[in-house]
Amino acid sequence: QVQLVESGGGLVQAGGSLRLSCAASGRTFNNYAMGWFRQAPGKEREFVAAISWSGGSTSHADSVKGRFTISKNNAKNTVYLQMNSLKPEDTAVYYCAATRGVVATPLKYEYRYWGQGTQVTVSF
Repeated sequence: QVQLVESGGGLVQAGGSLRLSCAASGRTFNNYAMGWFRQAPGKEREFVAAISWSGGSTSHADSVKGRFTISKNNAKNTVYLQMNSLKPEDTAVYYCAATRGVVATPLKYEYRYWGQGTQVTVSF
């Protein structure tokens, strides 16, 4: 079992920045690829970013490329999502997820473990 706890969400003005953190416990963290997904009201949960188990490979959704960056610190069992130049359309609940695979996959069905989510609200 892997337990994931997100933090760092909040209310920010458009153009601002936030850094989300996801603390993992329960199993060897560096054996897991990690991902961030988000879900806005009335919409499907969508891929945001993913990072390989080693941290050497990343993938970002087109909608956040150049603005968001995923990173991983295996020593701290933590994955981060740095979000810059935030837009109102980034407003959503952001979820951290873990998969036993090594690849930075964007496919949500490949993730077995999920956090409870953290709310990000971007105002105009």
